Amino acid sequence: MTEYGRGYGSEPWHPEDPLYGDQGSSRGQEQQPQWDGQQAHRYPQQQADPYAQQHYNGGWDGAQGGQPPYDPYDPYGQQPPADPYSGTNPDYYAAPDAYPPQHQHPHPQGMQSQQGMQQQQQYQQPQHPQHPEPHHDEGTGAGDDWRADPGPREPEPEHAFFADHGDEDGRDDLDPREEGRGGRERRGKKNKKNKRRSGRACLVVTLLFAGAVGTVGYFGYDFIMSHFGPAPDYEGEGTGEVQVEVPEGSTILQMGLALKKAGVVKSADAFSEAAVDSKKDKVLQPGTYSLRKHMSAASAVELMVDPKSRNGLTIREGLRSGDVYKLIDTKLHLKKGTTKGVAKTEAKSLGLPSWAKSASKLKDPLEGFLYPSTYSVGEKAKPAAVLKQMVARANQVYEQHDLEGNAQKLHLESPMQLLTVASLTQAEGKYKHDFDRVARVVYNRLKPDNTETYGLLDFDSTVNYARSQSTLDTGSVDDLRNFNDPYNTYKFKGLPPGPIGNPGEEAIRSAIDPAKGNWYYFVSINPEKTLFAETNEEHERNRRIYLKEQEKAKQ
Repeated sequence: MTEYGRGYGSEPWHPEDPLYGDQGSSRGQEQQPQWDGQQAHRYPQQQADPYAQQHYNGGWDGAQGGQPPYDPYDPYGQQPPADPYSGTNPDYYAAPDAYPPQHQHPHPQGMQSQQGMQQQQQYQQPQHPQHPEPHHDEGTGAGDDWRADPGPREPEPEHAFFADHGDEDGRDDLDPREEGRGGRERRGKKNKKNKRRSGRACLVVTLLFAGAVGTVGYFGYDFIMSHFGPAPDYEGEGTGEVQVEVPEGSTILQMGLALKKAGVVKSADAFSEAAVDSKKDKVLQPGTYSLRKHMSAASAVELMVDPKSRNGLTIREGLRSGDVYKLIDTKLHLKKGTTKGVAKTEAKSLGLPSWAKSASKLKDPLEGFLYPSTYSVGEKAKPAAVLKQMVARANQVYEQHDLEGNAQKLHLESPMQLLTVASLTQAEGKYKHDFDRVARVVYNRLKPDNTETYGLLDFDSTVNYARSQSTLDTGSVDDLRNFNDPYNTYKFKGLPPGPIGNPGEEAIRSAIDPAKGNWYYFVSINPEKTLFAETNEEHERNRRIYLKEQEKAKQ
């Protein structure tokens, strides 16, 4: 059917068509087919196109009489003509095989009919829609929209899991003809099958939901406990035995990580908290520790501060390097003199600072660099490794006290001289509370304008070091004057070539910041009393006091 309501042929089919009958072209004079009511009802009439009438009849003129042609796009125009068969206003677009109305603006007056002909050619081969458009009556009211609602949408396809695919035999159980052929039984089986399918679906959804909730709960609990809960920790003193090596320069957290890796503690955080809470985080030092497995963090801290757990090798303050070598040999069950030989041959590879390597005439190149402390020494340790550990510890302390910068402030030639003053302070001063004044005596005797000792230190400790002995009887003055050794401060002015021992931190601090005074002499009467003097006469009086106290002690 074309836009003008005609069939697929060229003949009009309705009497009101402008080309029906004798009007229009000569084709209208041909015999028209008979249309009965049934056919008219099947193919409802379609109103004429006013532009088509305008084309064939030359337009509408008011002088010709009658009503103007009906314009479907004019809301103020005339109502459509009544159907001669039914007496109602027909909807010519509501036929089952009809096409929906064209949604376009009305043609202006005087437009040529080429557009109508093009539209007619466009519908020469119509495409029948699968579903006919629903019928809408345009005569129900002026306010009704002739563009009808397309109708309810097709239902969404059901998911394949929930869809009912029917029985495998392909028979319709709802067909009455199947009633006698087991249809009722099959319908019952199908209902049970649908119930089982629905149950399985609910079970799957429930399991998925429970799994999601469990996963979120697990990770949420783990996050809260790791960020806000207490650190994981073992209980008790632990069992077994394990050796743990804590590298030099390790922090408390790094120590905890080393212990956790060895199976001693359960977490590094627990160890750090136990060390800080017990205020022993400053006491813990790198080294080799003999510990137990699965220990509580607090127990591990307590055992680590115990020297027994470190396979401890303790170097006391002021101890000479020769004595340190003997201790290492004994600890490692080595032949006597083994460590001393390693120190001489491998001294330059043990990590000494550059200003120490340049020193000459040293009796021992490692003197002053085997820092007093407690070191962990395993049974399989090598002497060179033990010595290197001690030198590294000394370098760390000396850098903290800035020996190079302070040596310049004190007008000393090198940090080695400052270290030598610290070793003299450690050796001459018996008690730490005297170190500040003893260091001042050293600096006073080094003055070039010194009229008391004339630049000589006159220390027995240097002679004893040169002779590898430790005694109060160093000999007569003549013997000392004849002892030709650079460490003999009775003969050579100034400082000895190097340190005479390994000073501790207190002696280093006193050498950097000595007390103020003009003392040149001192003598210790007892642990609580040391007498200092500015002149030799005053010093001789103090010596007599000292001798009397020694005689009382012998009685």
